Amino acid sequence: MTQRPGVLITRRLFPEVQQRLGEHFELRDNPDDVVWSPAELIERLQGQWGVLATQGDRIDASVLAACPDLRVVANMAVGYNNLDLDALERHGVQASNTPDVLTESTADFGLALLLATARRITEGERYLRAGRWKQWAADMLLGAEVHHSTLGILGMGRIGQAIARRAAHGFAMQVIYHNRNPLDATTERACAARWVSKAELLRQSDHLLLVLPYTPANHHAIGAAELAQMKPSATLVNLARGGIVDELALAQALQSGQLAAAGLDVYEGEPQVRPELLALINVVLTPHIASATRGTRLAMALLAADNLIAFHEKGEILTPIKSIQACNQV
Repeated sequence: MTQRPGVLITRRLFPEVQQRLGEHFELRDNPDDVVWSPAELIERLQGQWGVLATQGDRIDASVLAACPDLRVVANMAVGYNNLDLDALERHGVQASNTPDVLTESTADFGLALLLATARRITEGERYLRAGRWKQWAADMLLGAEVHHSTLGILGMGRIGQAIARRAAHGFAMQVIYHNRNPLDATTERACAARWVSKAELLRQSDHLLLVLPYTPANHHAIGAAELAQMKPSATLVNLARGGIVDELALAQALQSGQLAAAGLDVYEGEPQVRPELLALINVVLTPHIASATRGTRLAMALLAADNLIAFHEKGEILTPIKSIQACNQV
C-alpha cells in the first residue's frame, strides 16, 4: 500500500477537520495547542507534504530551506503576512488562504467594536464594576453619535463592503472609503459608499475603520502624520493587521486628546500589547476575535482542509493566495 502524504496541523482544531483530513493524509497535530518556536515548527515539519497553518506560524525562507518535502501551505486566515510569498514561489510551494467564509461575522464584529468604542461601553462597564457609579448624571460617559455620522473605510474589500452595507442601511451613516482604485459603480451603489482620497478620508471621518491587507507598502499606513489629520472627536477601529497602525503614535494621540478613542482587535506584536495602550481607558482592546464564531472558524478550518485535499487529488488549490501586488494598497 502506498503511504499517504503527511500533513501537519499546527494548532488544535475541530474534530470535523481532523476527521476530514484523516481520510486522506497521515496527520501530525498539536492537541495541547502550544505555540511552537520556529525551530520547533521546523522539527515537526520534517517529512511533511503539507501544513495547515495559522496566522501565528511564520513560513519563510529559513523554514522552507529546512523542510524540502513541503509542497503546500493551507493558511487558516484571509491575511497571509505570516507567509513569505516570494520564498514559497522560489521553493515551488503552493499556498492558500480562506477568503469569503469569514466576511459576514467579521463585519458584524467590526460594527460591534465601533459601537463599543464610540459609546464607551467597556469604559462604562469598568466604571460600574469598580463601584464608581453612585448616581445618574446627564454628562456621565458621553460618547459619540454613530447614526447619521460619517464612516470612513480604509481598504474596501469584501469585509469593508459588508461593513459599509450595515452602516449605510442599518445606521444611516454616510460611508466614504479609500482604496488605491475605486470600486465599480454597481458595487458602490450597493454599499452606498463614495470613494475619496486618503487625505479626505482622514479629514472627514467621524469613525475610521481599517480593513486593508497588510503589505510592506501598508506598514504604518496610519501613523502620527495621518492621526494629526483626523478630527479630535474621531474614533479609529482596526480589524486588519497590527502593523498597519503605528501603535506608539496612536497611544500618544489618545493620551493627548488628539483622537477621542480607538478600538483594536489586532496588534503589531500580538499576543503582546503595548503597555502604553493597556494603560489607556479610551481604547477598547479585544484579542483578535473578529471572526470568532464557531460556525465561521469551522468554515475557515474546513476550507483550509479542502485546499489540501484538492491539491493532493487534482493538483489545484481552491482558494490560492493572489499576488501581493493585487492587494488593496494605500
